[in-house]
Amino acid sequence: MKVLWVCNTLPGAAAKAAGRHSGNKEGWLDGALMGLLGMENDKCRYCGGLSLAIASPVSDRSYKAAGRMWESVDIGDNGRISLALYGFYEDIVHPEIYDEALEREFTHIIEDFEPDIIHVFGTEYGHTLAVGRVTAALKSRGHRIALLIGIQGIISECARVYMNGLPKSVIYHRTFRDIIRDDGILRQQEKFKKRGEYELEAITYATDITGRTEYDRLWSAAHNPAAAYHHMNETLRREFYDATWDATECDRHVIFMSQGDYPLKGLHLVLDVMRKLKEDYPDIRLVVAGNNITDTSTFIHKLKLSGYGRYINSLIEESGLKDKVVFKGMLNAAAMKREYLSCHTFICASSLENSANSVGEAMIMGVPVVAHRTGGIPSIIGDGSEGLLYDDIEELPDMLKKLWSDDAYATELGAAAINHATVTHNAEDNLNRLMEIYEQID
Repeated sequence: MKVLWVCNTLPGAAAKAAGRHSGNKEGWLDGALMGLLGMENDKCRYCGGLSLAIASPVSDRSYKAAGRMWESVDIGDNGRISLALYGFYEDIVHPEIYDEALEREFTHIIEDFEPDIIHVFGTEYGHTLAVGRVTAALKSRGHRIALLIGIQGIISECARVYMNGLPKSVIYHRTFRDIIRDDGILRQQEKFKKRGEYELEAITYATDITGRTEYDRLWSAAHNPAAAYHHMNETLRREFYDATWDATECDRHVIFMSQGDYPLKGLHLVLDVMRKLKEDYPDIRLVVAGNNITDTSTFIHKLKLSGYGRYINSLIEESGLKDKVVFKGMLNAAAMKREYLSCHTFICASSLENSANSVGEAMIMGVPVVAHRTGGIPSIIGDGSEGLLYDDIEELPDMLKKLWSDDAYATELGAAAINHATVTHNAEDNLNRLMEIYEQID
């Protein structure tokens, strides 16, 4: 069985083996990859029946329309497994612009590797649509290829709620950076909508779909009822499996958010909650990971400030929160782990999430979680038993007060969350399930 992975980014383990850069996004792919390539007696546990290749975006334009192989690298605990890596050029900075050259790139890649199954992770980039179109064309010419698309976020649905309660004065305001880049808040929503159009076409080409929530199951059935839906949980990065949150060792009244660089994630809403709580909790603090969109430390940074970044800065200033909000920037898994364990409460305030891996990371370490009841969130955390879910942001202050006043209750929620996440994020079970799906498809 030959399987081609198409990923939004090159998994870290593969990037390290190839001497290439890999960011911190979608680190859970490392868990899946290293599980798949797990060593037993110096051999890949599935090497007798599986040959794997990975295709991921590169910035080198020489790959455009060529779909070239980078190299074959040795990977695994003993470095004895060969993995083929392919690169395709894609303008990730402007994903709303579909480049038909991607179809020629994937034609080259697919014809070279000749996979039985193409497994695409996510629907949010144009390469998923390109793979779908190419696969359909090859199948019409007699090629036998199954296209498996894994649902991550659902960008066409995110586009509808992108603004997340922003006032019109902010939505229509543009900074110098926004004008130069044509990237104000309203334009960002338009880009999501365009990408959503690509997503809705791409999903129609899938013969099989993986998902993990009732929300994505219903969405998949609505847009491609002919495809087989396979429930498939995700494996987290290794760092999050060996630590447990302790109410006696965390920083009191500290909130952690894994990102907040665009309106969908709800940072502006959490800041308003902090404003309401800061008199009762003078030591309240918010730590935010991910892109720091508020930096004005230099003239250049001021020029690069986005409309949403300016709004966040104004909220911080007007609410008297200047010394209470810390932006940590992009963090690797080890640094994220430290922030989870140091905070008292993890908050997911997104207007829409399917199955946020950040929620899973918090849960598997027992960090108290408060999240917006939206999308697939109710499928991954039990309300009142494993965490707290709110329908209206106005409920959030009382939820935080409850957690902060009762360590036993917070610890009880965390313990139940660990029990849940240990099952859903069990690496061995998820690996076996993945192979089961491949075998069903092949």
